Amino acid sequence: MSPLNLIIDTDSSTAPFEQVRTQIASAVAAGQLSAGTKLPTVRRLAADLGLAPNTVARAYRELEADAVIATHGRAGTFVRSEVLDQPTSRSGAADLARTAASAYVHTVRALGLNSQEAARLVQNTWNET
Repeated sequence: MSPLNLIIDTDSSTAPFEQVRTQIASAVAAGQLSAGTKLPTVRRLAADLGLAPNTVARAYRELEADAVIATHGRAGTFVRSEVLDQPTSRSGAADLARTAASAYVHTVRALGLNSQEAARLVQNTWNET
């Protein structure tokens, strides 16, 4: 079983890439994977599931074509977020969120925190409120 709780049924007539695609899409639709969630790398998920990397890569490509996930080069693959995946979007909420994030990053860097510490602070605060 993978960290995403995906299960590949080797006896199924459904191709493994389709099982991966369907399970991720269903988890996103059900809210089990929220917008902005980072997915494992193709190689990592393939190893976790005992599949060939090309099988997972095909599932990711199809999910990206369906606008379920977005790949951001070396930064990784994420569940799509209307705010985060539209850098040219100029909605009021997106602009306010970017401004707040920029101010936060500036502040925590000045305090000497690294990105993991800053993200942990956000997660802890999110869970407390």
